[in-house]
Amino acid sequence: MTDTQLSEIPTLGRLYAGAVGSAAKSRLSPSKAAGTLTADRHVVRGASVDLARLTDFQRLVQHSASDYLPTGYVHTFAFPVAMSLMAREDFPLPLLGMVHLRNEVQHLRPIHYGEALTVTAWAENLAGHRAGTQVELVAEVTVEADGGPETVWRGRSTYLAKGVFLPKFDRPDKSAVRAEFVPPLPTALWRLGADAGRNYARVSGDFNPIHLSRLSAKALGMKQSLAHGMYLASRVVADSVQTHEGPFQWTIDFEAPVFLPATVAVAISDEQTPGGWSGSTFTGWNPRSHRRHFSGSVTPLAAARA
Repeated sequence: MTDTQLSEIPTLGRLYAGAVGSAAKSRLSPSKAAGTLTADRHVVRGASVDLARLTDFQRLVQHSASDYLPTGYVHTFAFPVAMSLMAREDFPLPLLGMVHLRNEVQHLRPIHYGEALTVTAWAENLAGHRAGTQVELVAEVTVEADGGPETVWRGRSTYLAKGVFLPKFDRPDKSAVRAEFVPPLPTALWRLGADAGRNYARVSGDFNPIHLSRLSAKALGMKQSLAHGMYLASRVVADSVQTHEGPFQWTIDFEAPVFLPATVAVAISDEQTPGGWSGSTFTGWNPRSHRRHFSGSVTPLAAARA
């Protein structure tokens, strides 16, 4: 891979504005059909955290106040660098309307807000999906240490371009039947207002139109606005780890969107061994329809490697 150096963390609003222009242009002369990903990484060196934005993020996802970055905030910090790849003219999928499917994250050590962070992002694993085409965006956050760059956080996010079918990729079999979901006893109820998407956008910078209002979401094929996947992930992972210390990893799969306003039932289950906490599993669902929205786990890295 080659590296493209960016002078600063990109502004998501500008990237979305550029994507709107690209979408209009592609309607006139469609050209994104190559089905290949650029062999290029985008890199921002020595970036600093905005303390006021960090505080707003901690408050919004109900994370305890701390000088160390919540793992969801690190994703928010690195995400614009990954998104700058998706905003490129040679990226084979449209940026607008991307749906969040999955996250896998390794949080390798506590990250102090005062540390200078280098973010490197690239795209890989373009593949067919029953509802379109999916792609994985990888981001790594490093700091300068005595022995050279130290990786402190690594995340892999899977996104779906719904309704976009590239010719070279087969659609997976649609006949697979999911196991029936039987809701456990909830440990919390989240009540999310119609403004939940706009509130998260203000602290994260992620002004994707599908999250902002019913009108902007319908323009991109959604029946109404929906909650950001990373808001849901950040909140449930914060609830799972903020009383535990040490490196950890977490995964989350998004099964059904949370259309706003909404009530989300959440269950978090801690697992204990004689040595202490060995991880947590969590799930979130619609308490009326029993439709599952997301599920995942948090695991101490030492336990994960054992």
